[in-house]
Amino acid sequence: MPNLQNSLANYTFFNLLVSMFMYWTSIAFPKIKIIKNIGKFGVIIANLAITIILSDRWWSEGYFPLSNLYESLLFLSWGLTIIQLILENKIKNQIIGAVTTPVSMFIIAFASISLPVDMQKAAPLVPALKSNWLMMHVSIMIMSYATLILGSLLSILFLIITQGKNVVLQGNSIGNNSRLDINANISETSPVNLDKNRQHNQMNLIETIDNLSYRTIGLGFPLLTIGIIAGAVWANEAWGTYWSWDPKETWALITWLIFAAYLHTRINKSWQGRKPAILASVGFVVVWVCYLGVNFLGKGLHNYGWLS
Repeated sequence: MPNLQNSLANYTFFNLLVSMFMYWTSIAFPKIKIIKNIGKFGVIIANLAITIILSDRWWSEGYFPLSNLYESLLFLSWGLTIIQLILENKIKNQIIGAVTTPVSMFIIAFASISLPVDMQKAAPLVPALKSNWLMMHVSIMIMSYATLILGSLLSILFLIITQGKNVVLQGNSIGNNSRLDINANISETSPVNLDKNRQHNQMNLIETIDNLSYRTIGLGFPLLTIGIIAGAVWANEAWGTYWSWDPKETWALITWLIFAAYLHTRINKSWQGRKPAILASVGFVVVWVCYLGVNFLGKGLHNYGWLS
């Protein structure tokens, strides 16, 4: 039902647009909690609408809807909104939605408005895609992209908040609680101590963002690893070789190396604070080049059903 899918896509864009402004407004007026709840509810509705679109395409076409750029963009936005809701539920802070919702909104806008109508239509699968590996490899890769994008966004946010500040983080490995080099003995009885209290709250936010970015990337990296391995096995089945240095494969390897370096430095605590966040921010750009930029080259084995 193309008309239903188009209507739901437009509704999803509008919902995410409203949610984005609700999140931004809730940051400006943090005491009005209902605004944040409206934003979160809008993201939930948007996620359900994307679920209906993908399910309808799956049902009508008879294969998992990841065969072209339009479907993969919808799935990427679905993954981003799911992870956003999970993280929001964990830290109870609207800043996650304020950062992530605009990205999901622009993805939906690009898929629904920028892509030609012909590219939005489902088409018969090419022979190489007629495999059970389609669901496993592509879905895992896109979920890894969504997770790494969100984790990198948090690192970018960390860099923005800590701009010009000397922040010392300790105990940053996964499973440990971060600590900040500040005085936690604060009284609320004087204006000076109230300033210290605000500083303490800001430092707690910085700590949360840094640790959450690390944990999110720590989840996305094994997904990326599994996706690359599954793709190699599928490539051998379809083309008779595990690795052909296709542009998409090469950039997937570059992405893997960057986030491997990020996690390695964090686990060994050789880097602290802003340095690993800068590396993760570079990873944000590389993920987009790997996922979307390579397709504009029109070369390689991964261009079927995408951009020509």
